Parts: sequence; C-alpha cells; structure tokens
Amino acid sequence: MVNSLGWPSLRPLQSAAVEPVRSGADCVLIAPTAGGKTEAAVFPLLTSMVQGQWSGLSVLYVTPLRALLNNLYPRLTTYGGWLGRRVGLWHGDIGDTERKRILAEPPDILLTTPESLEAMLVSRRVEHDGLFAGLHAIVVDELHSFAASDRGWHLLGVLARLERLAGLPIQRVGLSATVGNPEQIGRWLQGGEAFGGSRDLRVVSEVTPPSDPEVLLDYVGSVSNAAKVVASLHRGEKRLVFCESRRVSEQLAFELRELGVQTFVSHSSLSAEERRRSEQAFAEAQNTVIVATSTLELGIDIGDLDRVIQIDAPRTVASFLQRLGRTGRRPGTRRNTLFLTTSSDAFLEAAGLLLLWRRGYVEPVVPPPHPRHLTAQQLLALALQEGSFGANTWKEWWGSLALMEDGEEVLAYLRDEAFLVEDGGLLMLGPAAEKAFGRRHFMDLLSSFDAEKELRVVAGTKEIGFISPLALPRDGVAKLDSKPILLNGRAWHVESVSWERFEVLVSPVAYKGDVRWHSDAIALSCEMMRAQRDVLLGETPDVPLSRRAVDRLDLVREARTHQVSPDGLVVEQSGQDVHVWTWAGLKANETLRAGLGGAEGQSFNDIMVIRRAGPLGELADVAFDDVAPRVSAEMVTSLKFSVALPEAAAVKTLAERFADRPGARLAAQELARPSDAIGGE
Repeated sequence: MVNSLGWPSLRPLQSAAVEPVRSGADCVLIAPTAGGKTEAAVFPLLTSMVQGQWSGLSVLYVTPLRALLNNLYPRLTTYGGWLGRRVGLWHGDIGDTERKRILAEPPDILLTTPESLEAMLVSRRVEHDGLFAGLHAIVVDELHSFAASDRGWHLLGVLARLERLAGLPIQRVGLSATVGNPEQIGRWLQGGEAFGGSRDLRVVSEVTPPSDPEVLLDYVGSVSNAAKVVASLHRGEKRLVFCESRRVSEQLAFELRELGVQTFVSHSSLSAEERRRSEQAFAEAQNTVIVATSTLELGIDIGDLDRVIQIDAPRTVASFLQRLGRTGRRPGTRRNTLFLTTSSDAFLEAAGLLLLWRRGYVEPVVPPPHPRHLTAQQLLALALQEGSFGANTWKEWWGSLALMEDGEEVLAYLRDEAFLVEDGGLLMLGPAAEKAFGRRHFMDLLSSFDAEKELRVVAGTKEIGFISPLALPRDGVAKLDSKPILLNGRAWHVESVSWERFEVLVSPVAYKGDVRWHSDAIALSCEMMRAQRDVLLGETPDVPLSRRAVDRLDLVREARTHQVSPDGLVVEQSGQDVHVWTWAGLKANETLRAGLGGAEGQSFNDIMVIRRAGPLGELADVAFDDVAPRVSAEMVTSLKFSVALPEAAAVKTLAERFADRPGARLAAQELARPSDAIGGE
C-alpha cells in the first residue's frame, strides 16, 4: 500500500475495521462518501483469503449500480493482483464471452448486482452448486440504499439461498454512509441465515471530522439565475451540482453551457456510455462543472472535488450528508455545500433540512414492511433454480428471514392459481407462472422493480439516452417542431418517432428545449415537515444566510404565518371543506384521513383537506395501530409480482407501505377535542 498507492497510513475507519472484518464477524462500516469504505472491507478480506487459503469464488461484492461496479473494478483488480488473486465483473452489460470465461475459471472476487446473482442462480448454464460452494464473505456496498427499498429484501432472499448452497455461514460486511440506526440495519443484513444461532455484529464508524463545514443558504428564484451564480462563483475549481430531478439537471446544464462553462451531466436516463464519458472527463478536468441527480450521491469516484452546490433541497438529511461528504477529502480543505433555492417552497424545505442537520438528526433507514410480492418472487425463483422443491421443506432455504413470514399464505395462493404445481410432494413451476412471467427466460423474475418504459434517443448512430413518452406528442409528427428536447445538457430536434421500436431519432439544435419524465408526488417525512413548521414559527438554521436568503425568509414567514401556530394545528373551514395544516407529511396525512374512516378529500405534505368531515377531535382517541390509507385496486399494478398475490394481500401491502402511524398520532393529538373541533354537517 505504501509503495503502490503512496499511502503513509490507513485512514481511521480502515484501521479500525481490520480486526472486526478479520474476525469473521458480520460488520457494518460507516463513513461519508469517498471515505475509503471499500478498502476497509476488501483489504482485510484479501488477507483472510490468503491466510485461510480460500480457493475459487470466495467473495461477492454487491452494489446497487452498474456504474459503481464499473468504477470499482479496476481498483479491486489492482488490489487482487498484488496477491495473485483475480477479480471478475458480472452485470447486465457484460457480454456472453466474458461470462463464459468467469464460469470456466471463477475469479476470487466477483463484483455484481442482486439481479445478476438471481440470474446466475436460475440459469441452466450455471452450475450454481459448484460456483458458490466456496463462498466465505459478501460485501454489500451502499447498504442504506438497499435496506430502504425492495431491492434489499430481494438481496436478502438471494443471500439466504446462496448460504444454503455454500453449506456454511457467509460473513456479511455492509458499507454505508451515515444512518440514524446502524445497529438495526446491521441486524437486518444478518436476517435469514440458513444456519441458526446468534451471530456477532460489529459496527465501525468513522468519527466526523472536527472542522465545521462551510454551508451557505441562498435564494436565487429560478434555474436560470442558479446557472448564473454557478458560472460566476469558484471559477477554476471542480464543482458538483446536485439537482432533485432529471428535468432540472438538463435545464441547468444547458444554461451553464450557454454561459460558456464546461459542463457534464449524469443521471439515470442518459446512456451508460454518455454517463461514463461525462464522469471520466469530469474526473480529469479542473475548471468544470458536473450536474447530477442522486446517481453521483453514491460512491462513484469522480476525483477530488472542490465544491458541492445543491439546487433546492434533498429529501433527507442522510442524502445531504452523503453529498456534503463528497468534499473536504484533501488535506487543508473543508467540507462545503452551497444551497441555491429556486422557489419559496424549496427555500423552506432547505431551511427545514438544515435545521434538522444542525440538531444532529439523521433519518433511520426503515425497510419496506411486508414484502409479500417478493415472497412470491422468491418461491417462483427457487422453483426455477432447483427445478422443484419440497412442499413441506421450502422454509429451509430462507431460515428465519422476515421476507418469508407470509410464506404460507403466499404459497397457498401460488398453488391454488397454478403458479406452482405439485407432483409427488415436490413443487415446480406451473402454467400460470409461464403465462405471467414469460415462457422462455423468465426475465421478469430476476429483479424486484420495473424500470420506467422510456424511448431510446439516437443521434445518427450514437445513443444519447432515454426519454419518457410524456416528452413527446402522441398525435402526429406535425407537432414535433413545436419545441426541441433537452438531453445530456443539449437541445435536440426530433426528426422522427418510431413507437413500434420505441426509438426517437434526433439532430442537434442551438436553441433551448425541454424534457419531462414521469414522477410521483414527493412524500416528505413528518420530521422534515415539522422542521419547516419550526422555521415558520421563528427558528432559523445555524448556517450563514445570504442577504437574498434573509429577505426570502422574512417573506416566507409573512406569507405562511396563518398556517402555523405555536399552540397546535391550524384548522380552517372553507364551505364544506376543512383545511388542517398538520405539517406532518403526505403519508401521515393520508393515514389521518384513513383514521376518519377514509373521509373524502386530498392530502399534501403540509395540509390535509377533508370534505364533509365530522368532529376532528375524535382522532385523538384513534390508536392507529391497524390504520392504513385506502389503496385502490387499480394501484396494485404498480407492485411488481402483484399478479402472484391475492388482490387483498397486494392492496394491504401497498396500504401498509404508505402508512405513517407515528406521524398521524402526533398530528391527531394536537387537534382540538370534539367540543372545540370545526366540522361539517
């Protein structure tokens, strides 16, 4: 390390992680982005590999993004090469020739995704019993990202099956940015081992640097004004600008280029090649800007950064900490973030977030409850993997994993509906599974999510990226001339659209266009909304505010003073509508409406509107333990594998995931008692 990397020593986290990882204990390693978590896990595991004489495929390294795998691969190949150990890469972009080579000569470490692991397990071309028999450890990078989504449950289901194939416990090492509940997430990562008994868990955290970061809150009023500020500030430095949507990132990148700033773009709807080019060019440049969504919040290496600029506000304190941690990694530099807010609402969101941050609050990561649809996926995938499995012994594959808690109910439905059929006590795939998930390759069974259906954008022979059908007119080519589209920070004239091939042919133009993607309503947490309420009631985050921000804060407080009260919730009657300013978040408000028996109305993050409501004070007596928002049967299609669940179970799953019972209880307790409530007739 000293000779090859020029390191005088290990970083504190890397040094502290050596003994826990070498001990074979399950570990959670916590550090900011670019904090050296990968080396903290891999160096000790390589040592264990050599000293323990592990052979064959010994270590899996799993991340949520292919781009992150591509980024890590050269680095880990170098580390393995020092010891004569090989590293392999397997994901959806890896060609058949390389896959065959990996199967013929398995590497010591394999970088992959949960979906690719699932594909290997169910493939008839992979002798998974032999390939995974020598597994000793798995590294789960960006653990917080997995744990907060269904991909985490899918990963745990796959790991439990791998552990059974290996025939011994597999050490689990999770790498994460700062989270509010690392011990709990570590226990979640341990879930479902095929081998019973208590297992040791070690949590190792990097101490936050003592220097106070530079954080400034500014108000600029528009994306165009934000571009002017970014262009004029910190010239000669490398700047990473985070945006909260692909649309805003495209608009900002175009404006910056118009101002003569060397600008690159990175978001999920750009082609992999374009993203790779942008990130590579940015890593090698100095006086430059890269505009990104949360794709660069994760640990992709884009070189040393000078500045992070945030347009509007991220949705969580944890996300802000990830982004802040991108800076201040070089000796003599400080972590920094400049907030440029483009509207009054966004300004209030940023102020509330910074208030929470200064209080030391970080959101706990909570896995989605009751993943019954993935229970169904795991049972079907096991049938595909093994050909058949025992009708009475299936639980042995997943141990105590919470993912399979509803397994009996789900399995009964799969059998009743012929997704699985029994023969001699063995269950195998039935005709309903073939019809629902594909007769040949069962590709739909490999991942826990459905990607948004987007059109491929091509200029000449070059793939630029992908856009939503929302961005294009559906009623004739005549309207294509109305406005060009923005993609990769450039404007493109739409030459033709092939809905059959789902492809758009474009050519470059000089004038500004626009682009849209599908997006759902943003549900902010109760904690985030309560912080915004505290700002309106007079609390100011302990960070420097620009003169424009000071003026905007006064205007926002004046404009919304009637919506908050230090004594409780503000309730207003407007005709048959009752407006309740809860400041509790969209999910809590929908749970409140459910507590009123599903009263007619509409919820937002700050307000709940109820039509023809009874006495609201009755909510204070609702326990909310079993209350969940109402979900229409039509929404079930948004839940992958819902076709393999009873409709009532699918609806219940969605409803439970949209409930915020603690937030609803908090708001309900603050409402007036029935005698004082404002209600409708």
